[in-house]
Amino acid sequence: MLVICTHNAARSQMAEALLRWMAGETFEVYSAGAEPTAVHPLTIRVLEEMGIPTEGLRSKGVDAFLGQSFDFVITVCDQAKERCPVFPGGEQIHWSFPDPSAVQGSEEEQLEFFRRVRDMIAQRLRLWLSVTLREQRRGPVP
Repeated sequence: MLVICTHNAARSQMAEALLRWMAGETFEVYSAGAEPTAVHPLTIRVLEEMGIPTEGLRSKGVDAFLGQSFDFVITVCDQAKERCPVFPGGEQIHWSFPDPSAVQGSEEEQLEFFRRVRDMIAQRLRLWLSVTLREQRRGPVP
């Protein structure tokens, strides 16, 4: 599974870490960005607040994954959806989440927005995961 956003600094990093934590070894999860920058420090902070492991999280460019196939490719921002290369073999999913790193304000206001985005991503992943795992157990529909 590959999760993509523009910078691979916040939303896709959150989704990668959350999904690894929620799904265990059910999926091999990676994230990448069209224009990768460093992982935002508040991304790490809001994940660690929930006890989610963050070691190994680093920004990666989408080019590092070209030529690979994934069961699922999830874009988590509109810009990434428009600029994302096609990855063969898998289901393409798009979820649009606001960019927490674009929020202006005090550190506390920024932190609160990162938490809200983290929680939105977690909620969407929980729902998606429950439906996807149920479908996988059921098998293909005749």
